[in-house]
Amino acid sequence: MKKRIAVTGTGAWSPLGNTNAAAMAAFRSLRNRVSVQSEVLGSYQNFNTSLGAVVSESLPPYPRKKTRTMGRVGTLAAAATEDALRSGGFLESPDLRNGRTGVAYGTSGGSFAAMEDVSRFIAGKDMINLHGSTYPLLMPHSVAVNLSIFFGVTGSVIATSVACASGSQALCYGRDAILLGREDAMLCGGAEEYSPFFVGVFDALFQTSQGTDPSRSPRPFDRSRDGIVAGEGAGTLLIEDWDHAIARGARPLAEIVGAASNSDAVHITSPDSAGMERCMRMALDDAGLPPSAIGYVNGHGTGTELGDIAESQATYSVFGHGVPFSAFKCYMGHTLGAAGALETIYSILMQREGWFAPNLNLTEPDSRCGDLDYITGSGREIDAEYIMVNNFAFGGVNTSLVIRKAG
Repeated sequence: MKKRIAVTGTGAWSPLGNTNAAAMAAFRSLRNRVSVQSEVLGSYQNFNTSLGAVVSESLPPYPRKKTRTMGRVGTLAAAATEDALRSGGFLESPDLRNGRTGVAYGTSGGSFAAMEDVSRFIAGKDMINLHGSTYPLLMPHSVAVNLSIFFGVTGSVIATSVACASGSQALCYGRDAILLGREDAMLCGGAEEYSPFFVGVFDALFQTSQGTDPSRSPRPFDRSRDGIVAGEGAGTLLIEDWDHAIARGARPLAEIVGAASNSDAVHITSPDSAGMERCMRMALDDAGLPPSAIGYVNGHGTGTELGDIAESQATYSVFGHGVPFSAFKCYMGHTLGAAGALETIYSILMQREGWFAPNLNLTEPDSRCGDLDYITGSGREIDAEYIMVNNFAFGGVNTSLVIRKAG
């Protein structure tokens, strides 16, 4: 019999706040958390964008001995993971460090401070610009291994670095580790810090918002969309074998009943609708559900022309007009490696409350996008037993998760 996978704890640090209550209040306010980032971007020349969305709360004062190889991205991840462990009643559990709990965590890269060190080393050809923590701060698996060390987790370490799908792919692989019987529990998620480098990556592709009114950007699926607004944050989900969770007295928040990840294998930056559609159908097959069982779809919704059109057309091919649809980057920007984890957490919160946030700034859907049931206005009350969360990344890496409401 296939194991059941419970979500028993969550932690989210994002531009919407660092508590569930703060995030839901931000969604219900129908206002985004985008602002002009002159302090971060102002010293750089030739940026097309000036916008961003950052975490405003102060990070926990962890000892420097623990954080010196973590940077801001790793510290955000530690804060979110501590919250997930505490909310799941697992922080002091002996099971956390018994070798049957692992970490699956994603990020697009390491800390920007280390990137600056390497740049000075290359430009100046001087070893004085490198130090012992440079590579540990920069390496793609930095966040995953730092979390393992920080919390003493001795099980599997799975590091995903697939850009915008890093956090959700970590959930896919963490779930697999439990399904295969290798672990009883996994700490899964993703993190990213706001930096000129990641903003510049999208800016160089002419994919960033050039808007001057932060309240109006980004605007996914709208005819007047103008591109991505970069964000930051971290999201962690504690997932467990269902029987393990019940045996220790945990109360499941949700159940991950289906998951899939695939590749378009078409283009490094241009998305492919057919690959996205295949991924959604794979997740439904894994869950053993027809498309009609899904009560809500949370989209990737970056606010780029190619991405919005491909994603919405793929979603329409699977679900038609019948499923309510919205995306969250219009509230908190594109949090890159954290996006999949944060959007899954927030979708679960809304599923439990029975209210789903609308697409902000969507006043006139692009006629080239799929004819979906875009949630607008003040949101919508929906009693959804099953929901789907989708993320699509550079390189054509796609992920889809199917989540059942628990309790």
